[in-house]
Amino acid sequence: MLLSMTGFGDARSQREGLAVSVELRTVNSRYLKLSTRVTEGYGSVEPLVESIVRSRIRRGTVQVSIRVSRVRSPEDFRINEQVLNRYRQQIEAVRRAWQMPDHSVALEHLLQLPGVVEEVEPTGSAAAGDWPAIREALEAAIDAMDRMRLQEGQAMAADLRANCDLAAGCLAEIERRAPLVQESYRARLEERLRKALADFQVTLEPADLLREVSLFGERSDISEEVVRLRSHFGQFGEVLASPDDGSGRKLEFLTQEMFREANTIGSKANDVEIARHVIEIKAAIERVREMIQNIE
Repeated sequence: MLLSMTGFGDARSQREGLAVSVELRTVNSRYLKLSTRVTEGYGSVEPLVESIVRSRIRRGTVQVSIRVSRVRSPEDFRINEQVLNRYRQQIEAVRRAWQMPDHSVALEHLLQLPGVVEEVEPTGSAAAGDWPAIREALEAAIDAMDRMRLQEGQAMAADLRANCDLAAGCLAEIERRAPLVQESYRARLEERLRKALADFQVTLEPADLLREVSLFGERSDISEEVVRLRSHFGQFGEVLASPDDGSGRKLEFLTQEMFREANTIGSKANDVEIARHVIEIKAAIERVREMIQNIE
């Protein structure tokens, strides 16, 4: 089961006097990178959020945004008496300096001045009490994101299989062509040598020709590379069909090995037709490599 590293999920939960909204965004990354933004006063829940995210997501850059809003009560606000008293002293000083009539400033006017009424941030115990609602929304958001990631992963798996099938078809053509390469080389070599030696009236010994052809055959033998590459294609298909999570790293490793074997076949085969098929194989593997960069 392939999961894309790109996804989005959001969810909300409500309880008496409390509303929680969670959004998650993920993009591809070689490792897990997590950034969390929470409503001020709820920083104490960040370790809990990180623990849940890490248990559900293996790789990718993950951004989590959590907004918590509560129905306000009188206990959520307090009057800063020091600020209030300072305002009153300054106003009375100005009145005396300007010789204004001595009238008390209305308290309701003073309460509207900046800093007099302060909002009390949630305490650690309050944030802990709200955690069940936060967790409910967080889990639901991850579920929604996973559905998107799974859907994209299924589409990518189909494309990956198509490219592997194309490369496997080219490999089959290489296997068909490989036995003919040595015979073709023998015929070309014999023809060139006969023409070159005709002027000198020298006879070409079959043993000498056989020795040269055998050396060429050893240098250009690609049977082991073909077997290994076919095995890699088979393992790649097994990983795609596996229900396990975290397939991205396995696919990355197999892709590297595919490239290695394809390059070796191309350098050893010394044949135009095989080289053409190798180019097709490497192009397909490159498309696979680009896609698996976004697989968890």
